[in-house]
This record gives sequence, C-alpha cells and structure tokens, in this order.
Amino acid sequence: MKTNPIRKASHSTPTALGTGLLALDEVIGVDKGAPVRHWAGGTCGNVLIALKYLGWATKPVARLEPGDAADLLLADLRRWGVSKEFIRVEPTGSTPIIVQRITRSANGALRHSFSWRCPDCGAPFSGYKAELVTVAEKLAPKMKKAQLFFFDRVSAGAIHLAKAASEAGALVVFEPCSIGNPILFRQAWELSHIVKYSHERLSDFPEMDVESHPRLTIETLGDAGLRYRRWSPEKPTEGWIESKAIAVDGIKDTAGAGDWCSAGILSKVARTGLSGFSQLTDEQLSSAVRYGQALASWCCRFEGARGGMYEVTKAQFAEQVNEILQGAPVPLATAKHKSANTTGSSGFCRQCDQRTSVSARRRVRKAR
Repeated sequence: MKTNPIRKASHSTPTALGTGLLALDEVIGVDKGAPVRHWAGGTCGNVLIALKYLGWATKPVARLEPGDAADLLLADLRRWGVSKEFIRVEPTGSTPIIVQRITRSANGALRHSFSWRCPDCGAPFSGYKAELVTVAEKLAPKMKKAQLFFFDRVSAGAIHLAKAASEAGALVVFEPCSIGNPILFRQAWELSHIVKYSHERLSDFPEMDVESHPRLTIETLGDAGLRYRRWSPEKPTEGWIESKAIAVDGIKDTAGAGDWCSAGILSKVARTGLSGFSQLTDEQLSSAVRYGQALASWCCRFEGARGGMYEVTKAQFAEQVNEILQGAPVPLATAKHKSANTTGSSGFCRQCDQRTSVSARRRVRKAR
C-alpha cells in the first residue's frame, strides 16, 4: 500500500525558509477613528507567517535597517513565533514600509490603495534590498533542513539559496510580482518546482520552453479564481485546470488573499519536500488548491493582509475555514483588533524627522 505523503509528515514539524519582500505594513482602516495598525507583511513575510500559523517552523532571510520600523516588524514576528535566525539588522539594510489605505466611496464601495511613501509628507520610504550573495553562500548549507524554500524577488542571492535548497530536496516555490532581471527571472523559473503568479500583475508573462516548465504552474485570475497545470518529465504537459474563487459577502479587504492562498496550498503539498510533492495525486492537489482558496476567502473578511490573525482564536479560524469549505456563510468580523496599535508614521520618515528637528531648533532660538 502506498503511503500518503501528506499524512506521513503529520507528526513532524516541517520547515519553510524564504527570502524576498519582508516589510512593515501600515494599515489605515476605513474607520477614521481607529488607530493605525503596524504589522509585518510583504509577500514573503505574509506567506511565512501564515505557514507558521498553520503549524510550520518558518525562517525568513532578510537584512533590515535599524529603527522603529524594524523594531515593530521584528516584534510582530516574535509574537507569532517566526524565527529571526537569518534576519540581519544593519545600517546597510533596508526596512520597506507599505502604507495601505482602506476608504469608502460615495456609493459605499470599498477602495484599497497601496503606497511606499510617507502618508504625512509624501517622501518615499526605503525600498527592498535583497540579501547579499556572500551571505547567501554562508547560509546555503542550512538549506538542507528545509522542506520548502519560497522566494518572490529575483536576485543572485535568492537564486543561490534556491539552488542549495533544491539540491537538498526542498520544494522550491517562486512567486514573482514582476519580471525584473530577465536573466535571473529565467533562472528562477527553471529551478523552481512551483511558480505562482498573478495574471493582473504579469499580463506580459513570457512564454517559456516546455522543458523549463515547473512541476506546477498556478495563475491567479482575480475574482474569477485561478487555474493550474502540472508537468513532469515523464508526462506531456497537462492542460489548465480552473478552480473558481470562493465568494465572500461584504468583503472588508482583499489585501493578502493571494498570500493566504499560497500558504494554504503549500501547507498541504510541501510538508515532505519535493519527494512528497511528486507523489501527490490529482485529488490531493485539487483539495490543496481549494484549501488555499478557502484561506483567501477567510482573509477578505478582515482589514489588513493578516488582520484575521489578530481578531479570532486559532480554534475560531479552523472552524470558520471549515465552514467556508462546506459552503456555509461565515459572518464578517466585528471584534476590535487586539494588537498593539500606533498612530501616524511613528518616526519612520526621515524627511518628517528633519522638518521636526528644524522646527524645534527654530523654537529654541525664538525662546532665547
């Protein structure tokens, strides 16, 4: 009798490593009287935190810049038990900050906007900086302990880590938001076992050779759901299989839905690395995809990419996701956020700090 690769790993804790966008989300909700929330985010950040929430051990690889933004980000990772073993905080690093505004139009429709600029003065926040190749070379031996390696930005360092993880038997997953460097993008495509991308973001997605196809390609289609196809050296490329989105009544926020979908799928198919993934039946893969879509639907019931984690217990989360899978209506959240909140930009913006310092010096001179 064949052993189910998913059930076989149920008594052990799988490990996921990843690199890419790890940012601080600044969520400004639709309620103007509510405080601004600051949570760890970014595609890589959200996927690894969600996987930790689902029972994995997770370790992001990143280099941040010292400051309030990094302190809040790291505090949130600590809250959810995400390892900081491979996160460096140094002056040459960078802590990206993404401001999300949720507003309501005159007709009551919700609008969502994202910005990498200070909400007070409009100055740009720090951008993303990939981990250095020299650091990746030192970390490569530690990839052997991972069942999953996830990355969403192409860089020489990310490619080096992905190769090391693949050679050690990990399932390598690439979720690009853009093409970026075409040469590195092709390398990432060719060494990844799963590639997941958004049709909206990559409408100009380049055609790749059949020999370069990942074992699984997932294309998200927005409100229409997603489609996926499997490929292996032993079989010709299979056709696309469509999976419709799970409807949500009264959406509060769609941010993070794709990240939860990724985490849900990977939590089911990657527990024993590439070897287990290769043994998945079509039914198991279909079930994993549906589970990911259920998590995406659940996510949309809360403000913020991971807002639901701060509003419900894990037991409530499991119950609500199960109800979604069964087609039962799940009421929208009404509880207040239980996380530590802050107001304004909390000193993240250097331009605001400089103006404040100049203004303070002027007040001192006038007082004299």
